[in-house]
Amino acid sequence: MTKTLAIGSYNATDRAALTDAFDALVIEDPSALSGLSDAQRTDITAVAYTGHHRFGEAEMAYLPNLRVVANYGVGYDAIDVKDADARGIKVTNTPNVLNDDVADLAIAMWLMQGREMRLAEQRVRSGAWAKDGPAPLNRKLSGKTAGIMGMGRIGRDIADRLAAFKMDIHYHARSEKQTPGWTYHADPVDLARAVDFMFVALVGGPDTEKYVSRDVIAALGRDGVIVNISRGSVIDEEALLDALESGGIAGAGLDVFVGEPQVNPRFLKLENVVLQPHQGSATVQTRAAMAQLQRDNIAAHLKGADLLTPVN
Repeated sequence: MTKTLAIGSYNATDRAALTDAFDALVIEDPSALSGLSDAQRTDITAVAYTGHHRFGEAEMAYLPNLRVVANYGVGYDAIDVKDADARGIKVTNTPNVLNDDVADLAIAMWLMQGREMRLAEQRVRSGAWAKDGPAPLNRKLSGKTAGIMGMGRIGRDIADRLAAFKMDIHYHARSEKQTPGWTYHADPVDLARAVDFMFVALVGGPDTEKYVSRDVIAALGRDGVIVNISRGSVIDEEALLDALESGGIAGAGLDVFVGEPQVNPRFLKLENVVLQPHQGSATVQTRAAMAQLQRDNIAAHLKGADLLTPVN
């Protein structure tokens, strides 16, 4: 009797680990639920989930004895937690194990954008450095003012890294945090108005959709830069594109997009934006740790033990 269902495009190693540990049944996405037999669906008590397809009441209804959905990743906005609560289903995620890699990428995009490293490398590779001379001067980054939009675990790790760059740290969160003298802003527009660079580290989902609004982007100003490593949905993407194209802000570093992996083609024409393929946690070590934590949550459920990282 298979009690575990894995949903999503798992790599060969993680797929094998799920089948070895739990004799898991594997399907590519929730649309395949309807193709399972009644007996298969009735047996399932745990789902290992990865991907951005919605997993809500309609999908959960296929699995009448489902008790836990273990998400692969810290962001779980594809899973409707309210629907899960209504059906007595617990949801887990994989926090902390990916914080360093995501924060590292945020800093890397900030440096790459501000120092125009992509254009500078092209100048070397093309031979233009030798032919035409040095690249144009770019922007000093250290010692400025940085804002963290969302001071959770990842936001805090980004701020700690920025402190090493002698940055004055400001932040916005639902409540004031214990920090080493950093400045709290209750209003996101006030945060944007106060900083040179804004790092977005919000939780995704309907509550934060377009939280970085047109007004927030405008308040950042012509010299401002946005770095987003959370979810594409948290930014008003049309407003961001308008500001980038018009010079309303100086630039952006983006690892996430609305509708990814399809990216609005307007981004591809811009030289002031660093674009990454949602790879914040994409190192061998971190992805292995995420997969292990997902499996550990399922194992705890099957043993009747406390879940390691529940979100509800």
